Amino acid sequence: MTQAPTPRVFSGIQPSGHLTLGNYLGALKRFAERQDQGVETVYCLVDLHAITVWQDPDALRQQTREAAAAFMAAGIDPQRSILFNQSQVPAHAELAWLLNCVARLGWMNRMTQFKDKAGKNSEAVSLGLYAYPALMAADILAYHATHVPVGEDQKQHVELTRDIAAKFNHDYGVDFFPLPEPVIEGPATRVMSLRDGSKKMSKSDPSDASRINLTDDADTIAQKFRKARTDAEPLPGDMDALKDRPEARNLVNIYAALANEAPADVLARFEGQGFGSFKPALADVAVSVLGPISGRMAEFLADPAEIDRILGQGAEKAEGISSPITARTREIMGMILSR
Repeated sequence: MTQAPTPRVFSGIQPSGHLTLGNYLGALKRFAERQDQGVETVYCLVDLHAITVWQDPDALRQQTREAAAAFMAAGIDPQRSILFNQSQVPAHAELAWLLNCVARLGWMNRMTQFKDKAGKNSEAVSLGLYAYPALMAADILAYHATHVPVGEDQKQHVELTRDIAAKFNHDYGVDFFPLPEPVIEGPATRVMSLRDGSKKMSKSDPSDASRINLTDDADTIAQKFRKARTDAEPLPGDMDALKDRPEARNLVNIYAALANEAPADVLARFEGQGFGSFKPALADVAVSVLGPISGRMAEFLADPAEIDRILGQGAEKAEGISSPITARTREIMGMILSR
């Protein structure tokens, strides 16, 4: 009988710009909660993914440290989780190449995120951007991860990872790679722009007013919510009535997620009120939650050498898991292991 894989969660975030409220609600908050659920948690700052588009080297180093500070300020404990940056662990790049030789070109051509990011200029983007999903598969499979917390926009990549793992197992007649499950849960896992409720809140949006950065101070947070795009209608009593009001729905979902309440309960409290009343209340909740996080981030960032030490220690732990898995992959594929 095949032994069931060890339950293990893997997820990562690109250190390419300030992390946002969307990153906190959709990822960091969930990551911290998973530390108490009895499974091993591996969290990665995916700097190899970041360089699929050009990055200023000094900025990338600073953003990697800032992302690590955000993880820890949000509650990720390096003693209970493995926290590291991707480029320090060779298994990610090595396994990505091995899996590039398993993945099919047709599968890659179906990846909608590449089409969105490349736009009309697909001939000019890097090969790395095109191969991004295979590197993500390597990130996951290098740890035999069983569960991958992701946003809806990344679910297709986890499904590709399952296809690659299944093909590898089939082609080589082994039951080696587990088929990881995407984990998408809870309100506000997809936080939308404060300026356009049809677009995801993004750290790459040219407008800083479109997002709440985890480094924003209380006055900035309140001002951004006051200026957030809404409509003139009062809040209804149920979420169905917000179906065609994306900006209103977004703010209600954000309030609910920050306050750990159901969106329906938020609407029950604010039914009939306009955004002149709702926005200040939302700002108060946001400041009460995010203020301590930005404060802890500042403390961590005051000691970059300590952040580097923590990431290095995490990389050693990550390599202890991923190196044997990668070596076994090479062996299965027929490569001689002489060292």
